[in-house]
Amino acid sequence: MSRLVVVSNRVAPITEGEPTAGGLAAGVMDALRHSGGLWFGWSGQTVPDTLVPPDTLAPGLPPAVARSGPVTLYTTDLTQRDYDDYYRGFANGTLWPVLHYQTGLARFEHGEFEGYRRVNAHFARHLAALVAPDDVIWAHDYHLLCLAESLRAAGLRNRMGLFLHTPFPAPAVLTTVPVHAELVRALCQYDLVGFQTEGDRRAFADYIRHELGGEELPGGVLLAHGRRIRTGVYPIGVQVEALRAEAQAGEPESLAALRAGLGDRALIISVERLDYSKGLRQRFAAYERFLASHAAWHRRVEYVQIAPPSRSDVEAYQAIRRELEGEAGRINGRFAELDWMPLRYLNRGFPRRRLMPLYAAARVGLVTPLRDGMNLVAKEYVAAQDPQDPGVLVLSRFAGAARELDAALLVNPHDEAAVAAALDRALAMPLEERQERHTAMLRVMRRNSLERWRDRFEADLRDLESAAGAA
Repeated sequence: MSRLVVVSNRVAPITEGEPTAGGLAAGVMDALRHSGGLWFGWSGQTVPDTLVPPDTLAPGLPPAVARSGPVTLYTTDLTQRDYDDYYRGFANGTLWPVLHYQTGLARFEHGEFEGYRRVNAHFARHLAALVAPDDVIWAHDYHLLCLAESLRAAGLRNRMGLFLHTPFPAPAVLTTVPVHAELVRALCQYDLVGFQTEGDRRAFADYIRHELGGEELPGGVLLAHGRRIRTGVYPIGVQVEALRAEAQAGEPESLAALRAGLGDRALIISVERLDYSKGLRQRFAAYERFLASHAAWHRRVEYVQIAPPSRSDVEAYQAIRRELEGEAGRINGRFAELDWMPLRYLNRGFPRRRLMPLYAAARVGLVTPLRDGMNLVAKEYVAAQDPQDPGVLVLSRFAGAARELDAALLVNPHDEAAVAAALDRALAMPLEERQERHTAMLRVMRRNSLERWRDRFEADLRDLESAAGAA
């Protein structure tokens, strides 16, 4: 079997003798170990621009940073200029907000787009020295929309696929990016493009048809720029049994401390990166509305919001952190009692082995992003629950997970009153209804597992002919 080559912005570390941290990383690493292969990406390190003049970024074999059996990890550094243009600039200053329908927060600079293409080309030059002719290349996410174009320019005819972890916006939203045509032309150099939901895939197909005059054929095949591009829907999942086992094992002392602090109060939990797409401002406002309109729950419930810092060198993220800290203090100031703090806001991360017992202990999982590709927190919360006495998931209809977890209480995160009412309903829901909803969601999650996501995408990519693409 030909090797699998995984390319992503960052590379998951290999720790000998220990499981790979994080479900996605574990799934990709399992695929690599099965067929043998390599994982390539940015090291996370930057070097001064003066040490790496642009004309010296010649192709070459980067040093391997780790090996485990048939899997090898390779990384490359970026210059500070590359990081500013590619990562802070176009990827997260332009693409991320637009992909999440936050066009008012997007900015665009032609120089940053050129930096984005420059880094994609830099990745491609290194990969050209690593990849064999029959290798299959699987790229991940919005950082690498132009990678296949650069690899094709370097002469590679390998099978290439991209899985987009974020949403793909409707054409009217994508076209707000001044270089949308260049981006989609580059994206069409992939043989297979995978999406989280049919809505995302349909948005891409609509762009091809209406903006490019392309054609859609049966089986999700699109014709554009003289190429045939296969598209598919691959909802990413979680390892259900492993997460439930972690929830049961847990850390007894920390769980005991939590239960002691809660007493007989019900726990509402949210765990999200500190990001404007996650709807944290709106969530705090909805919880305040819940406290104001449902006084019977005072002293009987606590809401814990865990929000690890994200992209803290970007001003928009600094601003939301300041705002949420202020809102948490204001809400507690309005409603707290000497023996009750209704909202606990923790601006730091926790290892998964500590989060799973927290999920299991929570009566309500509150997951209300404004827009999300999938949102694995929603699935992790469901997987962690005790099937005999499960909690209730309150989920944004704009998360990709809502297409599968329709037995959750689905809400519009922009509707504070509706979210407040859903919290009241979730907290009061009888056991039989909670069990029915949980069973229905588990059934879907076991069918669309992490392993099935990985295996389906890889199989579809390998099934393509090596010279696929000529229309």
